[in-house]
Amino acid sequence: MPKAYMVVTYRSISNPEALAAYAKIAGPAIQAAGGKFLVRGVPAKTYEVGMKERTVVVEFDSIAQAIAAYDGPGYAKALDALGKDSAVRDMRIVEGV
Repeated sequence: MPKAYMVVTYRSISNPEALAAYAKIAGPAIQAAGGKFLVRGVPAKTYEVGMKERTVVVEFDSIAQAIAAYDGPGYAKALDALGKDSAVRDMRIVEGV
């Protein structure tokens, strides 16, 4: 079965304090759900329409595991800490090849 990847790119961060509170909860929640962080940080270089904002890539054993991690109660608490207006981001779950 192919691995799955949660890919998050931030477009803007308007409340760094809320993002820090979110990260304290989100990291452990994602790891407890089987996620392995591969990338966390600001790009060293961007090309084309790339934005120089935070990027996160998390590996899971399956699509179902990644979806369950996002939909789980631990991650819901992290989203509550982040709030709706603290950051604009794009999150995708994709299957590995």
